[in-house]
Order: sequence, then structure tokens, then C-alpha cells
Amino acid sequence: MIGKHVSRLALASGIALFAFATAQSANAADFLLTSPAFKDGTPLAVKNAGNRPGAPNCVGQNVSPPLQWSGAPANTKSFVLLMFDPEGRNGLGVSHWVAYGIAPTVTGFAEGEVSKDSDKYVGGKSLMGVGHYSGPCTPSGTGYHHYTFTLIATDLDPKALKPGLTRDEVFEAIKGHALKATGLVGLFTHP
Repeated sequence: MIGKHVSRLALASGIALFAFATAQSANAADFLLTSPAFKDGTPLAVKNAGNRPGAPNCVGQNVSPPLQWSGAPANTKSFVLLMFDPEGRNGLGVSHWVAYGIAPTVTGFAEGEVSKDSDKYVGGKSLMGVGHYSGPCTPSGTGYHHYTFTLIATDLDPKALKPGLTRDEVFEAIKGHALKATGLVGLFTHP
């Protein structure tokens, strides 16, 4: 009798543990930002680097990498997508891309698609003063910088925010409206 009870208890505990582990891994992997061009924590291609005339550290073609996402919360009404280099400007950081008002039906951008303005998002204002992707212009001799892509699901209508907001202004505007975030880091160093 006691053996039967212990067996049932062990079985119930095992099922509960399995259910908890399954729920945890489903929750940990439900909202993901990925790229078929690079894995999280690996280098971006040289073509993804910036290309600004007269800027010797901009050694690329300013081709935005492809980005894909899945698993957004069910009540998502729009997305915010940011690209930030925390090591840029000697630790003050560089905002490379600010995009928002991305409809919940959009699940990614093709390679090069956001290297120019697009009707798929509202362009904010990067440190370079543009509303589209601006690739890395990592100074020579500074090693790898971490270009962080952050995707935020919000409950805001895609047309809720006016164009031209900076990264900090977007953060202020989405306070209380951010549902969940996911990120992806691409590395880059001056070749």
C-alpha cells in the first residue's frame, strides 16, 4: 500500500516537473528575433557596415541584415525595432536605427529592405539623423562592438507615434505599453 502511494506520488511529481519544464522552455523561446545571416553573438558581414562618404570607419555597403521574428504576445498591436551600439562614442552609445509602428502582421524584413525608408514602419531618428538602418562604422582599433537589435511588442496602434522620435523619446512614449521584448546581438569590428 505504501509502495503504491509512493509510486503514484513519484509519478505525479514527475508529470508536474515535466509540465513545469515544458512550460518554462516554451515561455523562454516564445518571442524570438533571429536572422538567417548571423547567429546571436556572431559577427555581421562587412556589407552590413555603414557606407557614408568621407567617413573612413564606414567600410561597408549599408545593407541591412535580414531579420525575422515569431511568437509575439497575442494582444500585440505594433512593434518597435531598435539597433544600438553600447560601446559607440566611447561608451556613450550610438543609436543606429529607430523604427516603430510596425504592424503585428509583419514578421520580418528582407536583406537590404530597411536600408532606406519603408512604408512597413515609422522611421524614428538615429544618431545619424535618419529614420532607416545605419550600419556599423566601428572605429579602427576599438575591437568588436555589440550591435544590439531589440524588438518590443506593444499594445499601441501602429499610427500612435509621430515620425522622427529618438530612441529615448520612443522609450518614454511606450512606457506602460510594452508587452514583451526580445533581442539579437551582431558583432562588428573595423576590418
